[in-house]
Amino acid sequence: MRVLLFTGKGGVGKTTAAAGTATLAAHRGLKTLVLSTDPAHSLADAFDHPAGGEPVQVDAGLFVEQVDAQHRFERSWREIQSYLMTALDAAGVDAIEAEELAVLPGAEEVFALLEVRDQVRSGCWDLVVVDCAPTAETLRLLALPEALGWYMQKVFPDRRMLRSLRSVFGRVAGVPMPDDRVFDAVGRLHAELIEVRRVLTDPNTSVRLVLTPESVVVAEARRTLTSLSLYGYRVDGVLANRVFPDTGGADLWRAGWVAAQAEQLAEVEASFAPIPVHRSPYRAAEPVGLEELAAFAAEAYAGVPDPFAVPPAEEPMSVERSGDDFLLSLGLPFADRREIDLARSGDELVLTVGGHRRILALPSVLRRCTVAGAALGDGRLSVRFTPDPELWLAP
Repeated sequence: MRVLLFTGKGGVGKTTAAAGTATLAAHRGLKTLVLSTDPAHSLADAFDHPAGGEPVQVDAGLFVEQVDAQHRFERSWREIQSYLMTALDAAGVDAIEAEELAVLPGAEEVFALLEVRDQVRSGCWDLVVVDCAPTAETLRLLALPEALGWYMQKVFPDRRMLRSLRSVFGRVAGVPMPDDRVFDAVGRLHAELIEVRRVLTDPNTSVRLVLTPESVVVAEARRTLTSLSLYGYRVDGVLANRVFPDTGGADLWRAGWVAAQAEQLAEVEASFAPIPVHRSPYRAAEPVGLEELAAFAAEAYAGVPDPFAVPPAEEPMSVERSGDDFLLSLGLPFADRREIDLARSGDELVLTVGGHRRILALPSVLRRCTVAGAALGDGRLSVRFTPDPELWLAP
């Protein structure tokens, strides 16, 4: 099953791009679901058709859904939240404050991705198109499955150990220990997050960046590509929207825009290569409704034989031998070495790029090595690991 995620700076037309792409797919015979994880749902407005928390058919082979993240949150987090509130109450925290503290920041957004996982797992669709939130929110959203998985592993210790300490800890600290229902809920959530991460990094899943040819927007798109690469997500296309057609004439205002956009588009084509750049012209009217969305997509993907083809597989992270050492290589296009911070923490590598952090669990072969250095070149970060004799030769 093919999965496409659309994101971009707010106001560039990502919802239109997602809706238009889904419409084109349905017209080409693909049973398509387009759903929104953006809290500010606007898919229904784009299609000029009612939509809700379940798939609604808007055309032959085309269905729309606006994910009810609050409902998914309550379903998956209720048991854990109940325990946290009880524990905070026992510790003397005010009931209202306890309720606020028991809400994991960003959790509602990640639960929206559980619906994406469910729809992909259902096998009902040939293509699932996801209209994501604007880039800043999307990056937080896409980082959450891995980050929360780490959180669950670190914060909730072994169940058997806690069972042995339950009575002692309860008497000494006065805080109730989590019962089996809480552990079961944590286990389910952890497993679901692993599945979400698997869906989002599957070779059949990719991201398309939507931008307008303006310097500020293009700069954000470049940073977004770096961050998506950091988290292991593949970008298979850039859609440049609202491009002024060059019709010539004596209209100096339009000529100024055409020239400025042409400069930005040349920069996008050169710097994002080999990622394909699709162009959508500035339209005479807002593309609302099936007919207009279909026309939008037809122009955007003009000349592309199959806009839904799976891009060539490329491992975002690899480990290879280099003499006596090992090299861990990670794609980081447009990264600035001044904004990269690298630290080793036990069996994990903590990588921070431009304010975004990822904790990488090291493969077993690298856990027995020390970090010898790192270099950034050709859009990739290479970290050199040297075998530690004491660990490498240990039984």
